[in-house]
Amino acid sequence: MSTAARPLRRDEERNRRRILEAAAEAFAERGLTITMDDIAAHAGVGVGTVYRRFPQKDLLIEALFEESVGELVALAEEALHAADPWQGLVGFLERAQALQASNRGLKELVLSTAHGRDRVACVRERLGPLADDLVARAQASGQLRADVGGSDLPLIQVMLGAVVDVTRDVAPETWRRMLALMIDGLRAGEPRTPLPSPALDAGQIDHAMRSWKPSPC
Repeated sequence: MSTAARPLRRDEERNRRRILEAAAEAFAERGLTITMDDIAAHAGVGVGTVYRRFPQKDLLIEALFEESVGELVALAEEALHAADPWQGLVGFLERAQALQASNRGLKELVLSTAHGRDRVACVRERLGPLADDLVARAQASGQLRADVGGSDLPLIQVMLGAVVDVTRDVAPETWRRMLALMIDGLRAGEPRTPLPSPALDAGQIDHAMRSWKPSPC
């Protein structure tokens, strides 16, 4: 007997999409602490329907993780096709941060739960080479300072994410001001203060990203 997964009927696929969209919206607003009951209510379906599609919350989180990483990869790939390498890099930083700012659960989705180590590695494997290429293109064009590394990009996102967290309820666009300041610091030219330490290597960036903890409030 074949063990291949049966294709979903149209109504089943419609319910699956509705659940994923509702979960994404709920996670974006409140983080990963929401329950399956919350997701079902948000989707307008019975909780039994949610459990039939996703018997465990972790399976739902994994599906959303794949979609979120796919979206970031698409942004990076699009940036690599920008005619101006500098604008490609800056555009990626801005659009990736806007995605994070609008999605409260994105960092938790990538970094939290028992699978955080695997998710960080997955993001690095899929996004790391693209970040390196974005940096290399901008440096080859003479617009990005030569001592920047691809691993600096996720740390910039973490720093800006902290700004998002603390200004969300008072001035939610403040991260754009901080990004503008960072962009000026990334730009090639003189004078530039030498960076006191090298960019993190793959193992160091994995460890740093896994050390992130969600805000208790």
